[in-house]
This record gives sequence, structure tokens and C-alpha cells, in this order.
Amino acid sequence: MLTHTQIWRAIDALAARHGMSASRLAKLAGLDPTTFNKSKRGAANGKLRWPSTESLAKVLSATGSGLKEFVALVADKGVVRARMVPLIGMAQAGTSGFFDDAGFPAGSGWEDIAFPEIADSHCYALEIAGDSMLPVYRDGDRILVSPQGSLRRGDRVVVKTHAGEVMAKQLGRMTAQRVELKSFNPAFDDRNFTLNEIAFVHRIIWASQ
Repeated sequence: MLTHTQIWRAIDALAARHGMSASRLAKLAGLDPTTFNKSKRGAANGKLRWPSTESLAKVLSATGSGLKEFVALVADKGVVRARMVPLIGMAQAGTSGFFDDAGFPAGSGWEDIAFPEIADSHCYALEIAGDSMLPVYRDGDRILVSPQGSLRRGDRVVVKTHAGEVMAKQLGRMTAQRVELKSFNPAFDDRNFTLNEIAFVHRIIWASQ
């Protein structure tokens, strides 16, 4: 039996497959950005709603997806499950109030976005702005970051300093005293910090590009 949950989960999975939130998927399809919001998935009396066939047709057309692909998402066959994670812009991330003392997302101002399921319950997403991370990340790309991911030399990481600077770099050496970071874009200098200057170093585990 087809259920409301299956259909809405398939829409979230379709959005995640294309690296966007359900609201961004709706906007791409020419729909009101709130069309697929959680508040629209049920009536005030608690009765669940179905998305319209017109809205489904528009998102399939906008993403170049076929009905067979969507049916597979509904049936959850061979699909990486999606989960909602908090998203803010890279520039906002340096502002106080967005991370707690442990380096986990906190406070308001985050947008929910669908990304493939991972084990870290504290994962979050950042949206890249500008060209300082070319050619690895472009303006508008979204990266999924794991605060609890293990770190090793060569990993792509997000680093926040106690001064409020947030950057995405490649991890060089990380000792008990210093952190060495390599820039993706050769036009920008590599960075080195003492460990007491660093608020956190989190591993980038996925990107929508």
C-alpha cells in the first residue's frame, strides 16, 4: 500500500540526490518554495496530505528524472537514505551563536537541507561563497561536515578559529602544538595556526557539486 510517508520521503531523497533542500527543489521547478515544507504535508487536524501530481511532474522535469526513477525512490530500492541537516552560509559560520562550545551546530538561523544519511548526529552543511576554494569548491556548492569524523593528513576540513574566521582547507600536519592547512586555490596562501588559536577542525565528508 502506498503511503504519504513514502511519497514525501521520495521527494526528500530526490532533493538530496541533486544536492538541495526540498524548498530549493520546489523553487527550481517553478513552484512556491514552501510547497514541500513539512507544514504543508499535513492539515491542522493532523490529516496527512498528498503532493499534487502537477508538482511531482514539475520537479521530475526540472531535475531530468523519470517516473521510473521516482518510483524507485518511493520503493526505497538501492537508494541512499536522506536526512535533514542544518545549513548556513560559510560567511555566517564565523558569527557567534551558530556553534556551541563543543563545535556542534546551535541556535537559530540554520536552514534544513536533505543530505545522504551518515552516522554523525551532529553533522551540518555549509554553502560555499566566492572563489577562494577553486577549483575544488565553487560558489554555491554545499559541503557536508562531520564534527565527529576522524582526522588524518590530506583530509578536506572546515576550520574555525577563536577569532571567528571560518575556512575550508586541506589538512597538512596536525601536532599537539600546531595545525598546518593547505589552500585549494594557489592564489591564496597556506595557513598555519597554534592549536590554542583553533576552535575546531571538522572533516568534510560530502559535497554537492
